[in-house]
Amino acid sequence: MSRRVIRFGVIGCGLMGKEFASAAARWLHLEGVEFEPRIVAVCDANPAASEWFQRQVPSVERVYSDYKQLLADPDVEAVYCAVPHNLHAQIYVDIISAGKHLLGEKPFGIDKEANERINEALAAHPEVVVRCSSEFPFFPGAQQIIQWVGEGKFGRIIEVEAGFWHSSDLDPTKPINWKRRIATNGEYGCMGDLGMHVLHLPMRFGWKPNSVRALLSKIVSERPDGKGDTVPCETWDNAILACDVKTRDQQFPMVLSTKRIAPGHANTWFLRIQGTEMSAEYSTKNPKQVSSLPYSPGKQQAWHTVDVPYKSAYGTITGGIFEFGFSDSILQMWAAFCDELVNGKAGMRQPFFCATPEEALGSHLLFTAALESERTGQTAAIDWRD
Repeated sequence: MSRRVIRFGVIGCGLMGKEFASAAARWLHLEGVEFEPRIVAVCDANPAASEWFQRQVPSVERVYSDYKQLLADPDVEAVYCAVPHNLHAQIYVDIISAGKHLLGEKPFGIDKEANERINEALAAHPEVVVRCSSEFPFFPGAQQIIQWVGEGKFGRIIEVEAGFWHSSDLDPTKPINWKRRIATNGEYGCMGDLGMHVLHLPMRFGWKPNSVRALLSKIVSERPDGKGDTVPCETWDNAILACDVKTRDQQFPMVLSTKRIAPGHANTWFLRIQGTEMSAEYSTKNPKQVSSLPYSPGKQQAWHTVDVPYKSAYGTITGGIFEFGFSDSILQMWAAFCDELVNGKAGMRQPFFCATPEEALGSHLLFTAALESERTGQTAAIDWRD
């Protein structure tokens, strides 16, 4: 089977850029797909980061230090961009305006105004496929819950909880980085950095918060600057957002949490849904297991926990008895992006597509309201007509 090769450029050659390169190198892991990414050009202001790609990725033909040179490269048709939040608006707009397809990192702009600039560019270039990176819903357990929601298994929703927790910033001696500075990370703090992961599925399900009461925490107030001094940490460590969701026929509470300081958690993404006919939960803390509680009136209420097979959106060479991991979810996300780019949303091999700019916009509406709630100590309304 001949494959349609998609020629990619990478802007930002750090950790996640390398993860994309790893996913592209593992493309043979997928079964029956007629498309594949090929990284032909990279760009980073740090020569050492670009050098890794030159050394490890044989398909890389050109290395740039100015991203505009990469965008002018006629051989590049799509771009993966992973840069600090303050650079999103200008670089994403330039990518879109250059007619390149884009998979960008969250939050799609340092604030709501920056996000609006990106959306204006999208409106002017509807031919470009633009999506936001969010890989956790591709875990098999999450895919099972997505299926159950689509089948209406839960009945009336009682309550929803979703979160993304890690403890990488628990150590107060960890040097400060760009995520701790408002100028580069933005006022959203942990919400902007982690929140799209938490909101991807609620937004996809149509569970848009009508209001939010935010509890935002700054836990480590200062950190080493790497030069012998300490400097203030300016951004929020943890956020708990109590939301009121109203759909066409339901209303229920939804609690969303993003935490950089959650002791004992390395990289935990989870979703819990309680309903009148079924409840279910999945967490990457126990990546092989999904739990459910089907309920019929008057019958016993009992949780069932089962191992889910190695089965995500796209088929792979791996047998169902083996374990699915983070690198597998990234590969699946990239397959979904490439599938949509080649075949269009209606022609995709399976129905679950990557997070959209509209869903990223929803995150900005929520995070902006959360900041207002923190400032006032009150519940803040969210106007989805914006």
